[in-house]
Amino acid sequence: MEPLSESIRVPLGERAYSILIDTGLLERAGILLAETVHPCRVMLVTNPTVAQWYLQPVRQSLQAAGFHVHTAVVPDGEEYKNLETARTLYGHAASACLDRSDLVVALGGGVIGDLAGFVAATYLRGVGFVQVPTTLLAQIDSSIGGKVGVNLPEGKNLVGAFYQPCLVLSDASVLYTLPEREIRAGLIEMLKHGLLEPEYFAWYEKALPGLLALEKSTLIKGIAGSCRIKAEIVAADEREAGRRALLNLGHTVGHGLEKAAGYGRWRHGEAVGFGLIIAGRLALRLHALTREELARLESAVRTTLGVIPSITPEMVEPILEAMMRDKKTIADRLHFVLPMGLGTAAVDTRAEPDMVRSELKALIEEGEPCREY
Repeated sequence: MEPLSESIRVPLGERAYSILIDTGLLERAGILLAETVHPCRVMLVTNPTVAQWYLQPVRQSLQAAGFHVHTAVVPDGEEYKNLETARTLYGHAASACLDRSDLVVALGGGVIGDLAGFVAATYLRGVGFVQVPTTLLAQIDSSIGGKVGVNLPEGKNLVGAFYQPCLVLSDASVLYTLPEREIRAGLIEMLKHGLLEPEYFAWYEKALPGLLALEKSTLIKGIAGSCRIKAEIVAADEREAGRRALLNLGHTVGHGLEKAAGYGRWRHGEAVGFGLIIAGRLALRLHALTREELARLESAVRTTLGVIPSITPEMVEPILEAMMRDKKTIADRLHFVLPMGLGTAAVDTRAEPDMVRSELKALIEEGEPCREY
């Protein structure tokens, strides 16, 4: 029988770090962290939802290993990933007397990881940072690669930094406490990684029933596969000057949808799934994707999510406006990441706003069913 535990190395020279994937890691967090850094002061950042499940075992584990723990609980939700909440965490860090030899530990999903990482990157011009992701989306995407930041009213992640963690602990046990919606939204990022590697996409299509059923061995294999793909891309292009931009597949329209609908209306993965369908349709229009390939892509998205987000005609222009303010727009020109087959992608500047507008309207006319939450 294959071992369930996995370890992925992100090779960034002196800043290289490990991603540990297993069950029961939260109870061993202190011991595992002490193998990487000397015991020190820790600001443990989480939210009330995660705290009720996991704060106590992680805090006890850290304390048992000799770490001095200061807990900072911030409100739950994308709307709190902002400069005001960051300012609150700076106050916690100052109260805890953190210095540059100390650590910020992010215990939560992508919002907590991005927010705590941004604070770690900027407090005292940088203190140590550890990711303990508690959602599937965070385990396979946002906890890896060092992108940290906060939102502005004008758009998502407009203030941030590249700041790598020194360790990532991905405990697959936490996934069994997540709502089905969270699992499905997280799996979209796994699908996205499959669109960057043909073998992984083929595996994902076959493994999807097991992933949705939360089969432990399938989950850990999927998490490790996504982490491996992202680690390889980050190692080759840490600051998104080239290949790393491919990880934005589905995100240009996805971020526009999140802003137009109001942050928190749709999960990030749901919005990215919507964005993948639009990207696929643009690729078909530009002769980069066949109809058969588009059908497989859309089937994978719909099977993963159950149904995709729907939009109203009034949302089309706000989505386009948010897209044009996106970081991936350069000199007023969209730099779209499009699938070039099932397992490869490329940045393409041929997608005009009118083309995107047309595909959004076409999706509305199809009467896409919408699951209400």
